[in-house]
Amino acid sequence: MTQYLQSGRRRDICALLADESMQAQALKSRLESTYDTRIDPQSFYGALDALEEQGFVQTRTEGIHDVYELTDAGRGRLDAHVEWLLGQIDDSRA
Repeated sequence: MTQYLQSGRRRDICALLADESMQAQALKSRLESTYDTRIDPQSFYGALDALEEQGFVQTRTEGIHDVYELTDAGRGRLDAHVEWLLGQIDDSRA
């Protein structure tokens, strides 16, 4: 698997962006709610930056805010990971 797939936080960011684009703070809050813990801002923005550098997430400006959204490449990687995960679950039941 690629390095993208080795990071749970990156996968979770992509999963949250699969249905809607979000401002960074809203995205961070959703992750914190999911994990039930505070996320270090430097770590969070590092994950976002890495996803953007890899072409899985893109930023656009809405007013004074940056909004993050999943790219087609990000959607493809997320879909591939979901297929792999479902295959692992099916294999474990056999």
